[in-house]
Amino acid sequence: MSIYLDHAATTPMIEPAIDAMQRALRKIGNPSSLHTDGRATRKDVEEAREVIAQSLGCQASEVIFTGSGTEANNSAIKGLFWSTPDKNLIVVSAIEHHAVLDPAHWLVEHEGAELIEIPVTDSGVIDCAFLRDLVIRRGGEIALISVMSANNETGVIQPISTVVEIAGSIPVHTDAVQSFMKVPLNFANLGLFAMTISAHKVGGPLGIGALILRKAFEMPALLHGGGQEREIRSGTLNAPSIVAFAAAVSANTYNGEAVEKLREKFESGISTVAPHARVNGQSSKRLPGISNITFPGTQADFLLLLMDGKKVSCSTGAACTAGVHRPSHVLMAMGHDEIGATSSLRFSLGANTTEEDIEYTLSVIPEVIEMAKAANSL
Repeated sequence: MSIYLDHAATTPMIEPAIDAMQRALRKIGNPSSLHTDGRATRKDVEEAREVIAQSLGCQASEVIFTGSGTEANNSAIKGLFWSTPDKNLIVVSAIEHHAVLDPAHWLVEHEGAELIEIPVTDSGVIDCAFLRDLVIRRGGEIALISVMSANNETGVIQPISTVVEIAGSIPVHTDAVQSFMKVPLNFANLGLFAMTISAHKVGGPLGIGALILRKAFEMPALLHGGGQEREIRSGTLNAPSIVAFAAAVSANTYNGEAVEKLREKFESGISTVAPHARVNGQSSKRLPGISNITFPGTQADFLLLLMDGKKVSCSTGAACTAGVHRPSHVLMAMGHDEIGATSSLRFSLGANTTEEDIEYTLSVIPEVIEMAKAANSL
């Protein structure tokens, strides 16, 4: 038996996506070729583009396929910055994924940009008053604002419509990788300039994402070559993965209400089996399936290994690089100290999570905590 509670990292491909990908893999034809085979593959790609556009309330021409959500984020941050050479200030939230933070810091180091991070409350929501004051004072200097739709560690949903209202004419990008297909998103209604989504979070394949970019808005490209995707993302289109992406979106097996009920059952159980544990962002509106929990007196890496030993897959809220454990920048921004920020696990539920999965996980947590506290005391 193995319990998979790491759907925020990646979620299993669903059967309709697998079937669609297998059919597409058997077809030949470069979507950029003009012969019959190429045009047939291009037709598949454009139909998939329409499906994804309809799911987001945008135009098909606004969907630019990329190799990942990370690539889409990099394209948005760097492209929007480079498109306004007279403006030097980048504004992002303090809890962004590293796929947003790292390109922003790269622009600071290599392009002379200035970066300001929007703080968050202890419940994980951005400080809109801080952003409003910043725009009033320095709006003419801001090249772009990037605030994620929902946080990948805590699941806390951010007020994107308010961000866009505050920004006015300043381009706003949102990383919607976690929230896509889990909560309602409408690109046009939100008034965004750019949005990032990824297939493998919604039952599609790894290695395919999309940048949703406002129609007719031109920006410099990261990749140059054949001029595909509005000349913003050159390269032969990954037709099988694109078709599978659209199939996953069409099938949409995610039932948010059912997943949220399981998460509530889990968090209620945590309060019983681990009464000193703290659910991070619990007072805020969150994605249905993410539960980030701090277990005082433990180390997250020990917890993770012990949970894995019990056949439960989850994740830490901190990044481990070359064996060096670093505190979660998200939890630190929410007011945790380094000890608290390295004592947390993220449990993320998906479409195939069951009540039995939750019950089993709750049954092993007391022993895991006891063992982790003993290891930490050494």
